[in-house]
Amino acid sequence: MIRKRLLLLLLAIAFIALSWLQTLDARRGLTIRRFDVDGLPLLYLAPAEAVNAPGVLIAHGFAGSKQLMLGYAFTFAHAGYATLLWDFGGHGANPATLRREETLQANVDAAYALLAEQPGVDGARVAVLGHSMGSGAAMAAGLLQPERYQAVLALSPTGAEVSPSSPRNLHLQAGSWEGRFVANARDLLAAAGGERADVSQGLGRSLVIIPAAEHISILFRAQSHRAALAWLDAVFGPQRASAYVDRRILWYALHLLGWLLALAAVAPVLRLPATAKPLAGARPWLGLFVGPLAAAAVLAVWQRLDGDVTQFGGVLVAGALALWFGVAGLVWLSLQGWQRLRNAPPTGISWLLGLGLFALLWLAFGAMGQETWLQWVLIPARLMRWPWLALAVFPWFLAAGLAQQHARPSRRVLWWLVQVLFIIFGLLLALTLVPGLFILVLMMPLIPLLIGILAFADAQLNQPWAFALGSALFFGWVLAAVFPLAG
Repeated sequence: MIRKRLLLLLLAIAFIALSWLQTLDARRGLTIRRFDVDGLPLLYLAPAEAVNAPGVLIAHGFAGSKQLMLGYAFTFAHAGYATLLWDFGGHGANPATLRREETLQANVDAAYALLAEQPGVDGARVAVLGHSMGSGAAMAAGLLQPERYQAVLALSPTGAEVSPSSPRNLHLQAGSWEGRFVANARDLLAAAGGERADVSQGLGRSLVIIPAAEHISILFRAQSHRAALAWLDAVFGPQRASAYVDRRILWYALHLLGWLLALAAVAPVLRLPATAKPLAGARPWLGLFVGPLAAAAVLAVWQRLDGDVTQFGGVLVAGALALWFGVAGLVWLSLQGWQRLRNAPPTGISWLLGLGLFALLWLAFGAMGQETWLQWVLIPARLMRWPWLALAVFPWFLAAGLAQQHARPSRRVLWWLVQVLFIIFGLLLALTLVPGLFILVLMMPLIPLLIGILAFADAQLNQPWAFALGSALFFGWVLAAVFPLAG
């Protein structure tokens, strides 16, 4: 048994090391610079020793960050383009308040000025690409300042007053699984005069539907990257031959798997003796059903009394989401029976295990995420909000840990599935009652992944308090990292 765990640990270390080597290898041949312009964090990627390279501004969407758009930056930079990404106000590492159109256009203008002054960049040949909220900023920039932007690329587009003559060379994309944005893209294409391959007069128009992609996964699809690159090459002419395919998200997945395997290898050594008997009967299942209903009702009442629960706690949507988990968790705990908590009290060792679990999850999920898709390192304004977000979600994970303790693997899989279904059901009900939470629909594909990671960790430790502490600290960090800061 010890030999098997050792081999598993060595395999985990190999996965982690290989992932980092491959991810960092994507930087080879590129110049990467970081800037801060009056609090606006920017990231520049371009071919090493670029000469008169066309530039591309790359704008993220709501609850995104510059890291989320890196797949396009790496693809374009390896193909000869100079690229610049940034965090909009309230997003990522930008502590400023987001004021929609005012902030978006100010950020785009600042990014353009910085890109144009970089050595080796041809400031007269610039395109702008944006995703979702960023697509609106990209199209607005192309409409307001057509002399600046020879091409506008809008991914999962929102609305804009486009016409057959403006903006110049409009390229649209949407994932086949995001029907609302497919409809937006088709409406925009029709308003822009329909498909037109000739880009010589700035009147080119195209629409590409990326199969089997939704609002987030489209950003990691090589087909999306290559379609955008093909449009840039049509407008500016091919810059250099490149066979680069952005696979960093796959290496990220292998890195995450490596850390989870490491947890499986060492957890048996750390596992504590059982402190409570398994739950029987329907009570834990009943709590899982009633909790999300009660949480949705609380959000609806809070919205009516306060006016805007989406800004609760200083983080847009995340505060309301943490409140939802807190209420649902307390209801779930109460229906399991408070006596159960007295029969399974926490110990000093369980708190230490919980902190260790948080450290492992922090490294597994976020350390490489900082380099691939997520601004994981919290700026002070976000770090201040992390403790209360973690405290709010703690009851849910304690209830989940107690309900699943001593469960067989097959039953744990069932618990994972039922949790995911009721979380999604409860959140859909909540956003029906509070429409301002609509952004959660676009993020729901991440719920099975996050709950699955935490369910796996719970199975390794089998200690509810340790699991609850580690999971709450981790989930609270995710909420603090992803969602925009409120004013």
